[in-house]
Amino acid sequence: MPEKRTVERATKAKQEGKAPTTQAGEFVREEMHHAEEGKHRVKSRKQAVAIGLSKARRAGVELKPPKQGSVSEQTRRKAQRDLEKGAEAQREEPERTASSSSRQRRETKH
Repeated sequence: MPEKRTVERATKAKQEGKAPTTQAGEFVREEMHHAEEGKHRVKSRKQAVAIGLSKARRAGVELKPPKQGSVSEQTRRKAQRDLEKGAEAQREEPERTASSSSRQRRETKH
């Protein structure tokens, strides 16, 4: 799960009209930082970048999957699945709760 600050930075970049790669850069930066701290054991910087891009897609960044032939078909499918999961997450609405004033009114009526 990406840190709240990272998601906020990416959202801000999106609101400013920046490219999806710029938005995803925040997630990659976070992943690199985790790798340096030793939170994740990655074999290479390339692997840390791939993890960051996957997190970005799942968080809703509209980052296209890699082109056919540049990576394995399995990686392309995973990227496509991450993109779909991110789109689902963006569509979900937060639960609606009654405001405190309406809750108070209901309690006093009974």
